[in-house]
Amino acid sequence: MAVRPLEVAAPARGEPGVWAVVWRFARKKPLGAAGGVLMLVMVVTALLADLLQTHDPIATDAAFTLGRPVAGHWFGTDHLGRDIYSRIVHGARVSLIVGVASTLLGSVLGGIVGLLSGYVGGKTDLVTQRVLDILQGLPLLVLALVMSASLGPSVQNVIIAISIPIVPRAARVIRSSVLSIREMQYVEAARALGVRHLRIAFRHILPNTMGPFIVLCTAQLGSAILVEATLSFLGLGVPEPYPSWGRMLSVSAAEYAQKAPHLVLFPGIAISLAVFGSNLLGDALRDTLDPRLRGA
Repeated sequence: MAVRPLEVAAPARGEPGVWAVVWRFARKKPLGAAGGVLMLVMVVTALLADLLQTHDPIATDAAFTLGRPVAGHWFGTDHLGRDIYSRIVHGARVSLIVGVASTLLGSVLGGIVGLLSGYVGGKTDLVTQRVLDILQGLPLLVLALVMSASLGPSVQNVIIAISIPIVPRAARVIRSSVLSIREMQYVEAARALGVRHLRIAFRHILPNTMGPFIVLCTAQLGSAILVEATLSFLGLGVPEPYPSWGRMLSVSAAEYAQKAPHLVLFPGIAISLAVFGSNLLGDALRDTLDPRLRGA
């Protein structure tokens, strides 16, 4: 009797791991990977600020005011003798908290408005879009200035002031995705089966807008950090004693820029790298997650 050879099934290939996806992204989008590294450094700095600091960021030293960078003070000291390096390290925490919180708050609120507006349509969509047109007609910084001046300087008020201008931008992005998704066959099938509209919107349509939502959050994060620095520079942002990059520039730029340029140089570099990294990562994620741009 013939014996059939033992057939060994080849192991099925699973989904690529996280590191494989990251490596593929880094090879295809090196600039985006560089932006991701900058943002990762900022996150690690914010989380480990207490360990990375060399001095108390709010402690003053009258004997070493306007000190230039030396071994004991890597970035020098300001006009009150406070260590600039330690203040920049803790400023990363303030900028990240304000930037992430305001971006998420504005994007989530705008996403809900865009989802409901795009799905319901009709007069509801028309009125909603006209209100969003009015809000979006004002530049982000101008609207944030108005909100911050009305609410007063505090961390919570700065988050609210920056999140409000993000709402119409997020609503427009999510609405454009909803308008195309609501015409899909599976949405029509759900309606035919008698599924409630809220369940269709939040269960079947909303998950398919996560790609644009992630890109939106990443792109708006850099703008939120820059607006926070601008508000702090104008005295309407995060108040003392919280170390803020924008407030560091506000205190030193006008009076001490020529006498002690390091007071302006290092906070300016920190702001530039944070915004630059966020923009690079956001552009790369947009090219990767948007099917129309994957071949770019």
